[in-house]
Amino acid sequence: MAPDTAPDRATGLAECARSLAEGEVTAREVVERALARIETTQPSLNAFRLVRAEAALAEADEADKKLAAGVRLPLLGVPVAVKDDMDVAGEPTAFGCRGEFPAQTEDGEAVRRLRAAGAIVIGKTNTCELGQWPFTEGPAFGATRNPWHAEHTPGGSSGGSAAAVAAGLVPAALGSDGAGSVRIPASWTHLIGIKPQRGRISTWPRPESFQGITVNGTLARTVADAALLLDSASGNHKGDLHRPLPLRVSDAVGRDPGRLRIALSLKPPFTALPARLDPAVRERVLALAERLAALGHVVEEAEPRYGQIGLSFIPRATVGLAERVRDVPQQDLLDRRTRDAARLGRVLGGAPLRVARRAEATLHRRIGALFDTYDVLLAPTTAAPPPLIGSMVNLNGLGTDRAMIAACPFAWPWNVLGWPGVNVPAGFVGDGLPVGAQLLGPANSEPLLVSLAAQLEADQRWHELWPPHATVADSPAA
Repeated sequence: MAPDTAPDRATGLAECARSLAEGEVTAREVVERALARIETTQPSLNAFRLVRAEAALAEADEADKKLAAGVRLPLLGVPVAVKDDMDVAGEPTAFGCRGEFPAQTEDGEAVRRLRAAGAIVIGKTNTCELGQWPFTEGPAFGATRNPWHAEHTPGGSSGGSAAAVAAGLVPAALGSDGAGSVRIPASWTHLIGIKPQRGRISTWPRPESFQGITVNGTLARTVADAALLLDSASGNHKGDLHRPLPLRVSDAVGRDPGRLRIALSLKPPFTALPARLDPAVRERVLALAERLAALGHVVEEAEPRYGQIGLSFIPRATVGLAERVRDVPQQDLLDRRTRDAARLGRVLGGAPLRVARRAEATLHRRIGALFDTYDVLLAPTTAAPPPLIGSMVNLNGLGTDRAMIAACPFAWPWNVLGWPGVNVPAGFVGDGLPVGAQLLGPANSEPLLVSLAAQLEADQRWHELWPPHATVADSPAA
């Protein structure tokens, strides 16, 4: 692999906002260039489910009028993408499913806040059916491909958002994370992926998503850009069930995190199915731990007391899926695995769900005890590099579960806890396949995690690498 360091890609989020504010470029020019990149790569990369070309250009013209009038907003005129589980007024929200979906009448709260910050939503990105799997493929839209290696998946379920950012189609994008669905594709596409505290970014019009395990998060090439998008999208609707106190995470970028005690965890939580950390991934995570030690931090191996946390995850995940299935207009078009999981969710929706929700407080105390000794937990984001396109899409339910747990056993416990995590690039394995590591913390620890991630970024300079041009331009059609 010979990464391209000077491609024709999107300018970073903060830099794009600055150049627009200083009049170096117009919003129409920025949006036109993004649309051209999307059009060129869509037949091969297939990152987008829906592109708002006409609407985005009209919004760019309005942004230019505001800029000329002296209006200044954090993202005024900057194009971004959102995952197709988020409502955008006038557009359907298919969430990876086949069939006809009605146009939404209102923006979801996260999208509304992005617009209030001046951002232009250029399109909605692909995701697997109802966000269930760590790949972005399906009969509704085909396969989304990894910009680093077109024969591999970018991960999921926010794979379209990750592919769009990694390929430089847009400077940043929103995704959602219910079992690692921001962090996993971030790790497999060499990006920063922030899964914030539950409720930090609203899930409205749903008071919570998937029984509270799913949150909205951000994907970008730099820590500063991921934090800026997080701040721009953060905030609550009055109907949200989870309303953490406001934070301005961008202020932590460039702040010295101090000398931290970091726990290194290399063992996945117990699952009923086997999971083993790939030796090459282990090596990259250990190298990152060594860099953290060289930066002055104390890094020691220590394992969280996860216990049987999976017994809390499964009822919440399947009940949440059953709730989403009820909203699908043509349920007969759903994947058999989706219908089977939703059926299980309907069975678990009574006492098992109540027990699972009550267990969270105990889990907070038991797993949170780690943070009496340590400031941050470092762990692999995935156990393996990105799988090949097609390797999971046609499996049966048990086969999918086996493959999914084998590849991605590390991310999901933090969804049960509702606490923040940040994927950072950990390098490449094999034939140049990206892998990542998670920085994990207790409740409301986004500033500390972002500060540490930014320190690592300044040391590692991972954002200076781009996927090779040919990977996107010459990849096979989806």
